[in-house]
Amino acid sequence: MTYKTVLFDMDGTLLDTLSDMHDAVNHILAENGWAARSREEIRAFVGNGARKLMERAIPETLAPQRFEAVLADYKDWYQAHNCVKTQPYPGISHVLAELEARGVKTAVVSNKPDATTKALAARFFPGMLALGQREGVEPKPSPALVIQALAELGADAAEAVYVGDSEVDVATARNAGLPMIGVSWGFRGREGLAEAGAEVIVDTAGQLLEKLLQA
Repeated sequence: MTYKTVLFDMDGTLLDTLSDMHDAVNHILAENGWAARSREEIRAFVGNGARKLMERAIPETLAPQRFEAVLADYKDWYQAHNCVKTQPYPGISHVLAELEARGVKTAVVSNKPDATTKALAARFFPGMLALGQREGVEPKPSPALVIQALAELGADAAEAVYVGDSEVDVATARNAGLPMIGVSWGFRGREGLAEAGAEVIVDTAGQLLEKLLQA
């Protein structure tokens, strides 16, 4: 069987977004008088959406109303500064071009806020379906966004595969009943993916394309 649909995580899979998220978090922390977080701390904090990222990054427990205000500030700042350093990983544009040329359907399924997910996809992958986290839809590892993406693409889950870089992605694919390919260049690395149960892990975009086309 050849995969006819490929669903991609965004952060750490298609795009190297870590520097812009790191800068955005530290901007908000500084505005509130909190100490900056290291790049590696932010790497460990990401994967479950903006809310969880800020819950992990803020060094104290806030009253709900204040936390919501800080979270909103982060989302607004990041939305306005999300393409300063962000770029596709090497070879990703070629992978997507090859899949398109072969008629393979593709989509982005991310835990980033929906508006940010769509803005980044429109900038770097024009025309690609992109779904992000929003009210009323459970974030990954719930399969809800995967199910929606398949429906919007008119795709058969039996002919689809999920590509991601983290334990959240491993669980998402499992919950959706899809095979999964892990990419080691992302935020968790080969070891983290293996510990999460990823059975197929690739180290380069070329290897990823090979796996997608040889299915």
